[in-house]
Amino acid sequence: MEQIILGRTGLKVSVAGLGGGGHSRLGLGKFGEEHAAGIVRKAFDAGVNFFDTSAAYGTEAAIGRGLKGIARDQYVLSSKFPYNSFGGEFEKPDALMATLENALRALGTEYVDVYHLHGLAPADYIRARDTFIPVMEKAKEQGKLRFFGVTERFMIDRSHEMLKQSLEEGIFDVIMTGFNYLNPSAAKTVLPVALRNNIGVLCMFAVRTALSNQERLQANLDIIAEHGQGGPGFKPSPDILDFLKEDGAAESVIDAAYRFCRHSPGISVTLTGTSNAEHLEENLRSIQRPPLPEKVLARLDSLFGKVDCIDSE
Repeated sequence: MEQIILGRTGLKVSVAGLGGGGHSRLGLGKFGEEHAAGIVRKAFDAGVNFFDTSAAYGTEAAIGRGLKGIARDQYVLSSKFPYNSFGGEFEKPDALMATLENALRALGTEYVDVYHLHGLAPADYIRARDTFIPVMEKAKEQGKLRFFGVTERFMIDRSHEMLKQSLEEGIFDVIMTGFNYLNPSAAKTVLPVALRNNIGVLCMFAVRTALSNQERLQANLDIIAEHGQGGPGFKPSPDILDFLKEDGAAESVIDAAYRFCRHSPGISVTLTGTSNAEHLEENLRSIQRPPLPEKVLARLDSLFGKVDCIDSE
């Protein structure tokens, strides 16, 4: 597995990261913690050294269990603080420290490498920054976290307004953005700025249900049509993506999706989440394959390059 440097953190990370959230949450809910820990260990054995979770996912203990016995300097941990339970009341400042300490116990570690404000909405940015950054600075001084991160609430912030503001200020060492070939808007507004400022970028929403469920894909294509954001030749039909498999360019639309994200300039780590060991192997193989052919990338840009109206959930 290829490794790169995660921006100004200096952390050496695998280009593929295992995500503990999404719909699967490592299979924790359906198959239990032992199964989820097994997925974590399989990912590590396959060369993944970046593991992402959150207090909101409930997978911190499973990740800690999966990594138990491995030297701490052999992997990088990313976790998150849900500052307002995704639309509820703001947490008190001391809740961040308590949540972080709970994460450390569950993960079986003395520190996390990156700790994020989780799902930060644009309207909440200033208040969250002023409320929680001082607590994060204190936690960093105490050695409980190493670098600051922030993740966007992509399902309501599809054009990345919060990340645009955060990148201007430069407080966060690592950001997590929604990005995929159906909504590649981050490539125009977020990734170039992150590159210039040496900010590590984690990619979420590379696939999700939009590319694995025909009904969801159809719904997203209809939204693109309604907004008039499809380019020349666009039509709201799933067969619009058939060209991805022509001439052996990609094995599937999912294979193409992971390769698109992995090789987009500015993306540091492409996250994949699954409850299935075979799917994990397939996804990691895709992330390690070469870039898509230029003609395929050009056609994707022609069709979807102006889209910022969907989240690909």
